[in-house]
This record gives sequence, structure tokens and C-alpha cells, in this order.
Amino acid sequence: MNSQTADIATRIHERHIVIDMHADTAQRLVDEDVNLNHELADGHFDRVRMQRGGVAAQFFAVWVNPHYYGTGGATAIARADIQIAAVHRLVENHPRVWTLATCAADVRQAKTQGKCAALLGLEGGYAIDNNFANIERYFKMGVRYMSATWTHSTDWAGTSHDGTGRGRGLNSFGKDVTREMNRLGMMVDVSHVSDKTFWDTIAASRKPVIASHSNARALARVRRNLSDDMIRAIANANGVACVVFYPAFLDDKWNALKEAVQAETETLQALKLARETHSDDAVRERLALERVYEAAYKRLPQVPVSRVIDHIEHIVNLVGINHVGLGSDFDGIQATPRDLESIADYPNITRELLRRGFAEDDIARVLGGNVLRVMEDSERD
Repeated sequence: MNSQTADIATRIHERHIVIDMHADTAQRLVDEDVNLNHELADGHFDRVRMQRGGVAAQFFAVWVNPHYYGTGGATAIARADIQIAAVHRLVENHPRVWTLATCAADVRQAKTQGKCAALLGLEGGYAIDNNFANIERYFKMGVRYMSATWTHSTDWAGTSHDGTGRGRGLNSFGKDVTREMNRLGMMVDVSHVSDKTFWDTIAASRKPVIASHSNARALARVRRNLSDDMIRAIANANGVACVVFYPAFLDDKWNALKEAVQAETETLQALKLARETHSDDAVRERLALERVYEAAYKRLPQVPVSRVIDHIEHIVNLVGINHVGLGSDFDGIQATPRDLESIADYPNITRELLRRGFAEDDIARVLGGNVLRVMEDSERD
């Protein structure tokens, strides 16, 4: 890309609202007490790099690991609550640069004011503790999307990650959860759920659904990704599929190499066993596990940023420009694409989209316009 074209891409990127639908940084606020208002030496996200990357709005994923905290009960709720409180505290302590956004209008205002918009999503329904009232409780705390599962099934929804869950859809309670989210204006997220749960969710929801961080199964054959029929169903519901940056969900060859590296990493295997013991040192073990992953994956060739655009193009070619967005999974992944190594590198997405011939209006939809539309649809009665 020549300098003139690069300048055009930069101006396009700066003009439009960029929304990242999924980052796991709330855990770092709690477990590592990081200061997101300074550029960090590690990780993928902080306010300095967010602004350098031209990202207006970040959904902080509130993640409760069922290995550590169980699939219900007071501990799961407390773990979610402390992450939400940490994001609230970030905004309250730095009101000149951060704002808590709970609707599309808040995001637009943050862009106008030059502030960073912080939004909240629940990754997995463990924290509602099978209590219908907790859905509204979390909505009032600012949560604006929730997925039914992470890698462990609940008794009301199945995950794509375990054998039991892959055959499980939504039970009657799960369908009621979906309808209650619709009523409140909380977006229904289908990332991580089983195929059967996906289709049950599509049938139960009367509002658009989202996949906050999922790719196209046609390009990377992992269960976490969406089949073409699923992408069509999301589009038919006027929803949005947000592509994730983790190389294992982008490229089958990289995923195969990753599996080989994991198999020969004895320390990693030991840590995996430790993780499954429900140790009191669960947080320390999780952080150590992530460091081992990171070290192991540095041995692998990086997937280029163009592979992210391949998934965007596949979705666009399948269902049109109005149903694709971005959900990095930053601070929740142990490897990133080349030239997309932190939130500061978001302009490289715009550059690659422009290089491939996307018009400015279409780039704006991918960067955040489609998510704003779904947020507005969800907010309507």
C-alpha cells in the first residue's frame, strides 16, 4: 500500500466509530491490578493503545471460569460482580477519558467527545446462577450482552466444547432467559454455544442475535466457529457476526501446529492438570498457564492480518455487508495475527479492507456501524 492510500485509510479509520465486541481485560483489572490509563508492557489492551488504534468503544467480557468457580452459586456471582465493579471504578476514577456506555447513543457521544466508551458483556451464563431475576440485575449493572455458555455447559444450554453440551440445546428455562434478554434490551450472544443451542436461540429470540467473537467454519474448521447456515440465520435475524483474532479460529494450519506444540510442552500439560484440581491458587495457575501458552506459541509462524479479512470477506460474500463486525478477544488469547498484535493495530484492518476494494461506507459498517444498528434494534421495545 502506497503512502497516499495509507493516508486515505487513516482518515477513514479516524472518521468512523470502531467497536471491539470482546476483550478479557476486566480480569486483568481484578487479578493483576493493572492501570489501563498507562501503556502496559504486556497484554493487548490499555487506554493509550485503544486511542492510538482509533477504537471508540470496548466491550469488556465478564468471564467466570467454571473450572475454578463452579457453574453456579455465590462464588460465581461474586466473581462476575467484582469484574463489573472494576470496570465501573475505571470509568468513575477517570471521567475525562472514559465513559460507561449502555446504549448506542452513549457510544456515539463518546466518539464525539473523544472519550473511550466502556461496555459490558457476560461471557457465559454461570453468574446468573439459574436465577431469572439476576438477568435484570446484571442489566441494571450495565451488562448489554450475554452468552449462554463458555466452555462448560449449563443445565439450560449446551456448549460447543464438551461432548455432553454438543447434544444439548436450550431447555424451557434457557428459552425464557433468551426472551427476558429480549425484553430488557440485552443482546443474545451465540459465541461458544453448541449448534443445537444456536438453533434453539435463533428460534426463541425475537430480536437480532450476535456472535461476539466467532469466525467462519468454512475457513477454519473448529466447532467454535459458525457454519454458513448459522451465518445466514444471524443475517436473517438482522444480527451480526463479529470476527475473532485468535489464529486457531482463523487458520486450520496454524491450529494444527498449535496442537503439536501443546502436545510436546510438558509444563503446559502439568499446568492443565493443576487447573483441573480446583486449587485455592486458581488465579495464579491460570496466569502461569497463559504465560506458558504464550511462550510456546511464539515458536509458530504468525497468521497475517489478511486472514482476518478473509473471514470478513467470506461473511460479506455470503450475507452482505450489514452482518459482520469485530470481536478481538484481546487479553483472552495467547497469540495474535501479525500486524494485529494489540488494539493499537486496529487501523491495519481498515488498510487491508481498503486495499481489497471495500468502499468507505462498507468499511464503516464493519468497524462498528453494524453493531450500533443491532444495539439500537435491541434497545427498542
